[in-house]
Amino acid sequence: MEWISETKIPVGQTAKTVFDWLQTHGGWFFDGLSVAMETLIESLLWVMQTPPPLVIVGIVVALTWLAHRNWKITLFVLLGFLFILNQGYWEETTESLTLVLSACVVCMAIGVPIGIASAHRPRLYQAMRPVLDLMQTLPTFVYLIPAIVFFGIGMVPGLIATVIFVIPAPIRLTHLGISNTPTPLLEAARAFGATPSQTLWKVELPYALPQIMAGLNQTIMLSLSMVVIAALVGADGLGVPVVRALNSVNTSLGFESGFIIVVVAIMLDRILRIERRDK
Repeated sequence: MEWISETKIPVGQTAKTVFDWLQTHGGWFFDGLSVAMETLIESLLWVMQTPPPLVIVGIVVALTWLAHRNWKITLFVLLGFLFILNQGYWEETTESLTLVLSACVVCMAIGVPIGIASAHRPRLYQAMRPVLDLMQTLPTFVYLIPAIVFFGIGMVPGLIATVIFVIPAPIRLTHLGISNTPTPLLEAARAFGATPSQTLWKVELPYALPQIMAGLNQTIMLSLSMVVIAALVGADGLGVPVVRALNSVNTSLGFESGFIIVVVAIMLDRILRIERRDK
């Protein structure tokens, strides 16, 4: 069977050639993108770390109550934040939330328009599906290699790797919501003289809003799952103590930081689970 590998398809060498070319000719683009991402990250960090922790906790708890009008969810969010403060992980939590929120801003800003365009152009979506499948199935550690090559070490490569892994979720769910808009609803809008842009903003997007919000929820959950992997390229946050615990075989630190990640994930899920009240 050795004859099969004698004419090896140069997959790895081709990828290296492409990355080398991009690094040589696209340095200006990656430098500008790095500056933009750093500005976004630093702005969110300043917002969450400048006020006293209890002020941020009070604001999030108040927003949770306004969104749900449910004292059980609001109390759970309050207790979750108090537990994080009790364990001394406030700074790491805000750093992880910064990475998650930055990824959400980038993914939703790119993913929703692409999802809308692909819903209106079925051939475009058919061409995109293999790429989206590749982005979701390729091992996440592979994304760290080009991220380090183009952006060095720090929060930015962690953010870029997170965006590449997460962005298929808002694209797919936005496409699903827009493409499933009932035909009679669209025909009624056209019959009343609605333009394509009016149909999009007043019919398709409102109908697809639950799917888009589900895409936002998935974006946040998948981004949070990347905090440990992002820590391997120098990203701050809750992944750092997990990696430190792994390197030193520190069971106490590992369970402590891992449980904080679970608490943050459950809190975000409860906050974003907006249920319809018209039942």
